[in-house]
Amino acid sequence: MAAVFLVTLYEYSPLFYIALVSVCFLVTSALVLGWFGLGVPVILRNSEETESSTRVLKKRMRQVKNPFGLEIPNPATASVTRGVTLTPDCLEDCVLTCYWGCNVQRLHEALQKHVYCFRIKTPQALEDALYNEYLYKQQYFIKRNDKSEKYCQLPEDAQVVDFGPVPRARYPLVALLTLADEEDREIYDIIAMVAVIHIPDESYRLSCRILYQYLLLAQGQYHDLKQLFMSANSPAPSSSDTFPGESSTDRGLLEKAGLAGDEPELQEENSKDCVVCQNGPVNWVLLPCRHTCLCDGCIKYFQQCPMCRQFVQESFPLCSKKEQDEDESTHV
Repeated sequence: MAAVFLVTLYEYSPLFYIALVSVCFLVTSALVLGWFGLGVPVILRNSEETESSTRVLKKRMRQVKNPFGLEIPNPATASVTRGVTLTPDCLEDCVLTCYWGCNVQRLHEALQKHVYCFRIKTPQALEDALYNEYLYKQQYFIKRNDKSEKYCQLPEDAQVVDFGPVPRARYPLVALLTLADEEDREIYDIIAMVAVIHIPDESYRLSCRILYQYLLLAQGQYHDLKQLFMSANSPAPSSSDTFPGESSTDRGLLEKAGLAGDEPELQEENSKDCVVCQNGPVNWVLLPCRHTCLCDGCIKYFQQCPMCRQFVQESFPLCSKKEQDEDESTHV
């Protein structure tokens, strides 16, 4: 019955044809303009409409004060035979304990014991978890905000020139920082820091560096500190980093090749601008790739990292808007 009615309406009224064409036009327009959520090419939108339909999850962060800091001031001069210089920077009185030739398996078992058995708050607790499987121990008391260098070296009678081929059964050096006062351990969430340090030797001449850093929490957890990949320009080498003979030789070769030009002016500071808009300062860390390359204005437009194209699962800001405004006012 309905079909007969439509056929009759089509034969005797041109309005049916006009209405059918109009409906088809409206449906096609809706598909193109994205009214049904099917997406529209970015080129058809203006800048205010390019915001991603599904926001990237913002990782919930909890502010924790880390009382420990450790640096290697002169990594080029460090070796197993000559030792290494460490510079601790602590907010409270701490104890720096260095373990040479620490067993790899025992160290990771100790980290698990911190989670499931007992808390590693003191050097003695770590030594009990390691079953004393290390070659030599050195210990220093670090006063609050004391940034003086501490020299660590294996004794000559140890007669250790290398720790064997890779993969190794022992780490060259493990540095443990713990709070000296028991009252401070009740204040801070982070109660210890373990740093695994590579020291070059005769078998493995990779330059001295911190391989891993673990923050041990009073609640029975530990976090592995990972490096962020910043989108800042590499700093221009200073004149003190190059020898005069090398610079003059390179300059002479460039002049012979006809490629020598005027010396570029050194930038006063490294640019840390957003890789997309090149205007705002980078503030957002993308996970899991850990690229830090977007500003507050561009983070809402991307579901993939603009640096490596990996899909972003979570993101978190380096500092809040309030902290940014306070920092800008301080510089002004």
